Amino acid sequence: MVGRNRREAGGTSSSDRKTRVTVLVALGANLLIAVAKAVGGLVTGSPALLSEAAHSVADSFNEVFLLAALRRSRRPADRRHPFGYGKERFFWSLLAAVGIFVMGGCFSFFQGIEALRSDTEETFGGYVAGLIVLGVALLAEGASLARAVHQARGEKGKGTATGSKGALRDPALRTVIAEDGTAVLGVTLALVGMALHMVTGQVVWEASASLAIGVLLVCVAFWLGRDARDQLIGEAADPELSREVYALLADEPEIDSVEALFTMKLGLDSTLVAARIDLVPGLDSERVEEVAVRIKRSVVQAVPEIGEIFLDVTDAAAKEAERSPAATGERGGA
Repeated sequence: MVGRNRREAGGTSSSDRKTRVTVLVALGANLLIAVAKAVGGLVTGSPALLSEAAHSVADSFNEVFLLAALRRSRRPADRRHPFGYGKERFFWSLLAAVGIFVMGGCFSFFQGIEALRSDTEETFGGYVAGLIVLGVALLAEGASLARAVHQARGEKGKGTATGSKGALRDPALRTVIAEDGTAVLGVTLALVGMALHMVTGQVVWEASASLAIGVLLVCVAFWLGRDARDQLIGEAADPELSREVYALLADEPEIDSVEALFTMKLGLDSTLVAARIDLVPGLDSERVEEVAVRIKRSVVQAVPEIGEIFLDVTDAAAKEAERSPAATGERGGA
């Protein structure tokens, strides 16, 4: 068990270091872009540029949340939290989703509505400055997105302990990709809106771009928040992992039947398993304890993602007898 934990810790530490670098790259890009967009937006009075500045500020705060998630989720289990702190990752990801919604989406809506009400005009130099800032932002956001996608592909290629090739299990990496992807789309919308405003002289194009950015951010925040909520309230493990654990238990010679199997994600790479099993007849209490310990060890060795496993040994035949008509008095029973 100690050797397995060390191997897991080493692999997870390496993955966390890569994710931390990805988050730091995104944070640096967002901070620089936020300053450039804010200055450009204040100088030109561009609502789309100011909306994008708010978007970058929100993303910068969210990167800080994700760095906190990476650090705090790896704390060892203690008396107050016997199953560890793995769900901290999901909590900070939820805060990041709230940040995208409040600081990004709501401000973008505000800027779009204000632009429609004020109908401000911009100088040609202001347009040029704004387009240059957005062009640089597009390159920076694209580079950050490429870094995150590259890591995600690497994680997908490794797969999981159960052989699954599912990518983006890490909510921190998933959030970075969602933020950077949204940023690329948002900057593109701002570029189109500003260019159409410059050509037509109608502020409605830039205001519409700001409103569209707001809708985009709200949708992304809802998607990230819903995913974090599901994991915080106790999401079951992937069906493939559950099927593998069920098959391993059913193949044990001492297990007559698996009556029920429950799973719950405790963190990024830790799952709780609780199974109700019926053992073959003829085992005494000492033998039952030995069998249970051996089964737990073999299942955990086969599926390293399992952090905790509990076996509830039950007598299925006795329970069925209790529910029979004779035992309950139904249908003329005694």
